[in-house]
Amino acid sequence: MTVQGNHLGMPLTISDLDGENQKYFEYCAAHDFHLQACPACKLLRYPPTTACPWCGEPGGVWARVEGKGTVISYVEVVHAIQPAFKNQVPYLVLLVELDTQKGKPTEDEGLRVLANLVTPDGKLAGPDLVKRVGIGSRMRMVFSDAGPGIALPQWALDETAQQPASPWRYPE
Repeated sequence: MTVQGNHLGMPLTISDLDGENQKYFEYCAAHDFHLQACPACKLLRYPPTTACPWCGEPGGVWARVEGKGTVISYVEVVHAIQPAFKNQVPYLVLLVELDTQKGKPTEDEGLRVLANLVTPDGKLAGPDLVKRVGIGSRMRMVFSDAGPGIALPQWALDETAQQPASPWRYPE
């Protein structure tokens, strides 16, 4: 069954032909973070796919994953291309390497999840919070509900974790 939602005025649709993403977002809708694990090599993967990107084994088993990690890269959006985001700039899109499976399959490849920086209640972060986050910041996953059966995984600053004194940020 096709799942539909809305995020900041933009329609979201996950086709019933997209089984992997439907299952992923089903877990997200329950505010529970799951990723696929390869039945052969046991490595977790993101985004959901029909086969393991590391060993090529088809299929996968869903496994609960703790959504905590460290920002390894980011982009600060200052000009919204989508009209729905016009009143939201500046905002951050974060690439966070999860603590789970760190350093695997290699030192340079890890389990990384891309999402927006939000407040703990799942709202897009404002300029003051945007300025506090950079490479090295510790994050935790939260979910932004977008409709029945769909929620978006997002990143909030992990206030319980030790944060770097001054996370690295691109010079302004």
